[in-house]
Amino acid sequence: MHIDSLIELDGRAVRASADVVRRVTPADLARPTPCGDWDVAALLAHMTAQHRGFAAAAAGHGGDLAGWQPVPAADPVAAHLAAADQVLAAFAAPGLDGRRFVLPEITRAPDFPATQAIGFHLVDYVVHGWDVATALGIDAPPLDDAVLAAALRIARAVPDGADRLAPGAAFAPARPVPTGADALTEILLLLGRHPVPA
Repeated sequence: MHIDSLIELDGRAVRASADVVRRVTPADLARPTPCGDWDVAALLAHMTAQHRGFAAAAAGHGGDLAGWQPVPAADPVAAHLAAADQVLAAFAAPGLDGRRFVLPEITRAPDFPATQAIGFHLVDYVVHGWDVATALGIDAPPLDDAVLAAALRIARAVPDGADRLAPGAAFAPARPVPTGADALTEILLLLGRHPVPA
């Protein structure tokens, strides 16, 4: 997929997840989420840090681990929305196609081509948008077929093995995908979420 198309799809996923985050109130911050022991406040802090880290990586500064660390915010929603704008602007910068992204928070590999890195970001925000919506007890953010198809291709390529059991692993072990599952359900199951009754 051409990088411009991928950036456009990622932007749709980011904006959809941001629309869900806008619905978070201070009373929601202690709610549990599908992300292990994280409550909504911890999930938003993670999402915010990931946006900032990917924005730094797009600018050639991804190797600085400080840029990936969650930082407490007086207004977690506003902080997240600002970081979402930051990563969208970073991905829109000219000349991104030839860059390599250093993603130390994501993987031990030295670096990745921009298209692969943006693909990681895309699938992350498809899943995290669902995570926040599930924590709030509302419907998942609407995503068009093109976004889901791209995210599904990426989710199918994510290795499933012992690394997913390690502390801090990005995803839990994959779960069986029933015949006829829709794209979002398959993405979530492949990445260890529980979108359907076990």
